[in-house]
Amino acid sequence: MSIAIIDYGAGNIQSIRFALERLGVSATLSSDPETIQSASHVIFPGVGEASSAMAKLKSTQLDKLIPELTQPVLGICLGMQLMCNSSEEGNTTGLGIFDTEVVRFTTTRNVPHMGWNEVKGSGVLFNKIPNDSHFYLVHSYYAIPNEYTVGYCLYDINFAAAMAKNNFYGTQFHPEKSGAMGAQLLQNFLSL
Repeated sequence: MSIAIIDYGAGNIQSIRFALERLGVSATLSSDPETIQSASHVIFPGVGEASSAMAKLKSTQLDKLIPELTQPVLGICLGMQLMCNSSEEGNTTGLGIFDTEVVRFTTTRNVPHMGWNEVKGSGVLFNKIPNDSHFYLVHSYYAIPNEYTVGYCLYDINFAAAMAKNNFYGTQFHPEKSGAMGAQLLQNFLSL
């Protein structure tokens, strides 16, 4: 097994590496197309602002590479959002993998939505994970539920907390910061 973490300067890299090490695997941080293409699994992390993150992907041609990957790919937080058609954050055009839009919360509750919240999920990412499990989130924008949604979270409205399409997967929450349930989800991804 070879795991590549996409390096584009917008990441929660260390916490992902530590979470993988706790599972007994190591990962290579890379922006090199050959390294990413030859990996058995790819993790597309993201913490930051959508338009500047997309600009970094474009500057290294990774915006063209990512949608063409054929191995299992997991987008986390901003990584998942950038896999959508567009984001209201910075009026950003996304990678178009998931046919949905990312919009800003309009709730009267606190934004960003930050902390632990219940996720109701199904499918391969959620094997051995009870439906009332809590995961850690921090975000001001969310993906509108769509045909690829496999996990929902409620914060005044139901939003897409996880998505899956072919070999592409995404979580709005941070599995690397979500304790035992997050570790199980990462293990499920690595088992694909």
